[in-house]
Amino acid sequence: MKKTLILVLCLICAASAFAGASKEKASPDAPVLVVYATDSFLSEWGAAPVVFPIFEEKYGIKIEQRQGGSAGEIVNLAIMEKEKAGADIIIGVDNNLLSTVLKNDLFIPYKPAGLENVKDDLIFDKSYHVIPYDYSFFSLVYDSNRIKNPPKSLDDLLDPKYKKSLIVMDPRTSSPGLGFLMWTVKCKGDGYKDYWKKLMPNVLTVSESWSSGYGLFTSGEAPMVISYTTSPAYHVEYEMDDHIKTVVFDEGNYMQTEGIGILKNAPHMDAAKKFMDFVLTEDFQEALPLTNWMYPVIDIQLPASYISAPISEKPLLLEADDIDKNLDSWLSGWLESTLGK
Repeated sequence: MKKTLILVLCLICAASAFAGASKEKASPDAPVLVVYATDSFLSEWGAAPVVFPIFEEKYGIKIEQRQGGSAGEIVNLAIMEKEKAGADIIIGVDNNLLSTVLKNDLFIPYKPAGLENVKDDLIFDKSYHVIPYDYSFFSLVYDSNRIKNPPKSLDDLLDPKYKKSLIVMDPRTSSPGLGFLMWTVKCKGDGYKDYWKKLMPNVLTVSESWSSGYGLFTSGEAPMVISYTTSPAYHVEYEMDDHIKTVVFDEGNYMQTEGIGILKNAPHMDAAKKFMDFVLTEDFQEALPLTNWMYPVIDIQLPASYISAPISEKPLLLEADDIDKNLDSWLSGWLESTLGK
């Protein structure tokens, strides 16, 4: 979510403040760490402008950013580059991509310092090729000025009174889009295609990305959108407005955990391991709630605005092997049900 210039300046100041207390300073001829990360992480309002300077100052290692895009796009690039890795680490590999990175043998296993502080149920890769750094839940986000009694389940979303009231994302190009598809598969099984056929009259549009879809929502095009349980916290924190709300569904909410891994042929292996250790420190984790708008994976105090970001007590997940075997079929079924292709 694009923030104001004031926020950007605050982030820069925060990074500078941390840097002033650090141990070392990266010089022009300092060791290098090359990073592939998602657009949201690298953006001016993301976590990178805060955490990268802290790491550089603390360890005397310079970070080079060479690739943005979606997590899927970055993973596909790494697969193509495999033997000649163009980076040392990838930031943003989520649980839905785990089977892909393991099947293609992209990462080395590594257990970073501080892993013992991460709740076991957040460690979605027990082989430790991908280490979690944040998480949230896909959810229905709505404008409470326009929707007084929001849906409380997937079936409630089918009510005809919500005709053309919902914005969803394309699962082929959007992580929330894929997460919502996985949510329907988890809850409806083989009936997910029928569910999507029934849902489409209530869908205003299928957007290509989360940012475009959420932008339509905030501009008032529709009163409901698929986003994250953490999304309302942004509006409370920076707009001092609590009319944007979320719903924890009766059947549970599909969980997204984002992770980081060291590429197998990383040219700067020592620097990569230092960054992995850094990810589970308070310096890194404390930046996430107000930049990535996700929950941290270690126990830290959350901003007061996170009272508007409920954690689902029924986290839903699909097994990595099931995703690997069935994803193409699920996407084809979604296309047939929504676009008639």
